[in-house]
Amino acid sequence: MIEESILKQAQQTIIGQDKAKAIELTKSIIDQGHDAMMLMTEGFIPGINQVGDLFGRGTLFLPELIQAAGVMKEVTDIINASVATSSGIIKKSSKIIMATVKGDVHDIGKCIVVSLLQANGFEILDLGRDVDTDEIIKQAIDNSVDVIGTSALLTTTMGRQKDVEDALKSAGYKDKIKTIIGGAPVTGRWAAKIGCDAYAEDAQDAVVKIKELLG
Repeated sequence: MIEESILKQAQQTIIGQDKAKAIELTKSIIDQGHDAMMLMTEGFIPGINQVGDLFGRGTLFLPELIQAAGVMKEVTDIINASVATSSGIIKKSSKIIMATVKGDVHDIGKCIVVSLLQANGFEILDLGRDVDTDEIIKQAIDNSVDVIGTSALLTTTMGRQKDVEDALKSAGYKDKIKTIIGGAPVTGRWAAKIGCDAYAEDAQDAVVKIKELLG
């Protein structure tokens, strides 16, 4: 068990974007033989969720959000490596591609989703932002992924999510690869309209929905 005070410290390192402290805390927990995934799920993940809430309320700004996401990625990589090493084997996990669609350069929300998915054991191929539809489909097929996740933060780029659905169908992979979409203007109704398999309201919901898709 990890003391509650340590979990609170972990949460605060994300909220305060303190990368050095977050890494130090993570390595200390691993060196002491404690459950690193508990540190992730009960410390760092609540922290990044709070960062998202603060950003949504306008009390935390874009530079801080970017830094917090960077800290989250650092500790996620350390913990995932530790879990794989301690298990002695690397269990095959479901593979997911994440991308912000062409014409859209907003990817902070996607980065948070990626961190949470990695923390839950998924293998993630993050294509970044402003990604062509053809590139998304090519990478999905070449890497034999199970799910394609796309984010659109602008009403003007939402149509690219439909392009992904159409391209996947044209390539003959619509029944083989699941799809999930998200982003500020995106809704469940839009997902249903374009033939997407799932809609995620936020990062935590994305984890839940993807687990359901792969059930």
